Amino acid sequence: MKLKVYHIVSILFALLFINAGLNKFFNYLPVPPDMPEALVNDNKAFMEIVWLMPLVAVVEVVGGILIIMPKYRAIGALVVLPIMIGIVLLHATVAVSGLPLAIGLLLVLSWMIWENRQKYINLIKHD
Repeated sequence: MKLKVYHIVSILFALLFINAGLNKFFNYLPVPPDMPEALVNDNKAFMEIVWLMPLVAVVEVVGGILIIMPKYRAIGALVVLPIMIGIVLLHATVAVSGLPLAIGLLLVLSWMIWENRQKYINLIKHD
């Protein structure tokens, strides 16, 4: 049962990241009208760095696709980890109302990393 829940939660997490990445390319989700001014200013600053948002979008989509496939879930979790840390920091400092969701997603990602910890041993093992 735990394995089924883990797979379902992982797939939902991955689909959320794929959706977020695709939205950065195609802008199909409406921007909430009540966004904090500081967040709007941050987004404008990010957009001035022309290559930044496409890079984040590609990382989100590729990481999400990797997470969907159980064989590559461990590497997908590592790929989206920096993006997830940025999301948590953004919500901790600028848009606090989204912090519970960001922490929830960080917990899901932490669960994925924990479940795949054996695959990471070779990355940190010293001979």
